[in-house]
Amino acid sequence: MTFFSTLKERGAGFLLMCAIVPLAVLGYFLICIHGLFGRTARVRSAVRALDHFVNASVFNGYAWESLSSHAWRERSRPWAILVVRFLDFFQKDHCCRANKREQPVVDMILERGLHQQTIK
Repeated sequence: MTFFSTLKERGAGFLLMCAIVPLAVLGYFLICIHGLFGRTARVRSAVRALDHFVNASVFNGYAWESLSSHAWRERSRPWAILVVRFLDFFQKDHCCRANKREQPVVDMILERGLHQQTIK
């Protein structure tokens, strides 16, 4: 990768984040409002997207995978142990079930190279 293609990718990412972050803050407030007064399906979808965002940005996971599934894959690591135990309190084997549901998607994306750089 050349210096200019790296600069182009970072510049595009910066501009995209300048647009996305304010919308994400608005989205968070809408999740709160709809969580109290709106349709459950809309809130569930938004929380799932937020879950994937947190997994990718905070826990260095895949953007197409939930934190629960990622924690199950990495269940020997200290942070993952805490996540699995915490979520088991609310739903037994939640992380295991999430991983069984999401692992085929992760495998397919990696196999087809869909995770590779798109801006060149």
